[in-house]
Amino acid sequence: MKLYWQIAKNTWDQAVAYRASFVIYRLRNILWVLTLYFLWIVVLPENTTLFGYNRAQIITYVLGTSLLSSVVLATRSQDIASDINEGNLSNFLLRPMGFFRYHFARDLGDKAMNISFAVVEIAVLFFFLRPPLFLQTNLFILFLTLLAIAVGVVLFFFFGVLLGLIGFWSNETWGPRFIFYQLLTFFAGNLFPLDILPKQVFRFIELLPFPYLLYFPMKVYLGQLAPLAVYKGISIAVVWVFLMYGITRFVWLKGLRVYTAQGR
Repeated sequence: MKLYWQIAKNTWDQAVAYRASFVIYRLRNILWVLTLYFLWIVVLPENTTLFGYNRAQIITYVLGTSLLSSVVLATRSQDIASDINEGNLSNFLLRPMGFFRYHFARDLGDKAMNISFAVVEIAVLFFFLRPPLFLQTNLFILFLTLLAIAVGVVLFFFFGVLLGLIGFWSNETWGPRFIFYQLLTFFAGNLFPLDILPKQVFRFIELLPFPYLLYFPMKVYLGQLAPLAVYKGISIAVVWVFLMYGITRFVWLKGLRVYTAQGR
């Protein structure tokens, strides 16, 4: 456990080492939040509702998904492909260290750093903008929200690793990752609540794993889901976790068969 704690700490230190890049990355996130915030302020005037959301709920959703993105979608898995392409994977294969556990520890370090700064940024925005927010006080709902977030973190981890494992067969991994993140922005509900879409489209998206990364935890937090719907959603997300683990494990073993340690 100490080893993986140190790995997570080192990841934090590495992330803030390049300060200019780090500051630009955080500024981009702030601009993204401000864009969505002012967009919904215009679209949804005070004391009105739209698609079943009032202003406080939709602003809470926008700021909440931004905060959740810092937890769930923060990852260092892009380094997996470069480790494979440069032959550095051999170091992991020779050490008494789990490859998946190592990268999960790195992800946790990156998530801890991102959530720390995201909380500060949103607190500053709240101080200046004073947005109307919905505060959930039901402890059981808060527990279910944390459970849904935890499942989403594990689920996204396997997506990140799977994209990194493309490096076994190709040096070009940036393109597939970029396309995936663009699709994820929509299907995870980062732009707007997914249930404002036509019912048939929404029911199809519900069967995919992506809504359980951002949209579903926020719906649980807002208290807009019946208990049965919450349990059903968490169950579907857990099933996807096991499916993604199986797929990732299968691709990992297939990749090891073609790995040549080129570059070492």
